[in-house]
Amino acid sequence: MSEKRGLPAANVAAPADKRFRRAETRPGRKGGGWLHSTALRWGVAFVFLLVVVGLGLSSAVRAQMFSINRIVVRGNARLSTGEVLAIVDGLRGGSLFAANLETYRVKLLDSPWVADATFRRVLPATIELRIIERVPMAVGRLGDQLYLVDAAGLIIDDYGPQYAQFDLPIIDGLVSTPSATTPVVDPERARLAARFLDALSAAPALRQHVSQIDVSNAHNLVVLIDQDPAQLYVGDKDFVARLQRYLEMAPTLKEQISDIDYVDLRFEERIPVNRKKNSTAVPKGKL
Repeated sequence: MSEKRGLPAANVAAPADKRFRRAETRPGRKGGGWLHSTALRWGVAFVFLLVVVGLGLSSAVRAQMFSINRIVVRGNARLSTGEVLAIVDGLRGGSLFAANLETYRVKLLDSPWVADATFRRVLPATIELRIIERVPMAVGRLGDQLYLVDAAGLIIDDYGPQYAQFDLPIIDGLVSTPSATTPVVDPERARLAARFLDALSAAPALRQHVSQIDVSNAHNLVVLIDQDPAQLYVGDKDFVARLQRYLEMAPTLKEQISDIDYVDLRFEERIPVNRKKNSTAVPKGKL
């Protein structure tokens, strides 16, 4: 049969090839999926364990690295290094960063020889400790006992043969209210004694003559020099000038007056001199 020219060809739908049809249902999971999930969980747990162990080892290494194993002591003279280390013994082996240094500073300040103490952390495991010790000013006579005292009037220690190397004057009258248990030093009297000794530090030749001081009157310091029994009233100022004045006039004064009790050097125009009772005096003029 022949085709008719001019007529369009009819569209005929071709049947679909069933060989290429997509499955309508998803395949179920195979048995190996459970095994894979369990292995993954164990793997994560193992990695986590490694991290924890690693962090623990790292912390242990750091703790060991920054554990205090060296304490350097400087500035101590009267206290031995061993005595200082015994006071701060708890520091050794502790953490350089966690150590409570203020606690050990307070312990050091309990020592009568320690005026102040400072600490410094030095990486990786060292503590530097600097001690400022008290400086004895004099030997204070408090009741029947002798004590080393500093410029603030604080008692450092009992005075004994171990301190014989100190060339210090004896100070009487420091205690304003004697106590049967603990002597209480009057701070005003201690300051007067400190000012006197500080003034004499500029005149060492004169300082060598001073053997004893009395500050019972906080406004009138009394001095004994060398083997001279005369009490010298020097007041509360011009100490050096007044003592030098006495040393210059002492030979002449003793020629005129024997057995002098005290000489009052607080006055410029006339110097009152009092002799002991029952002593003889040579007629004298104005001094």
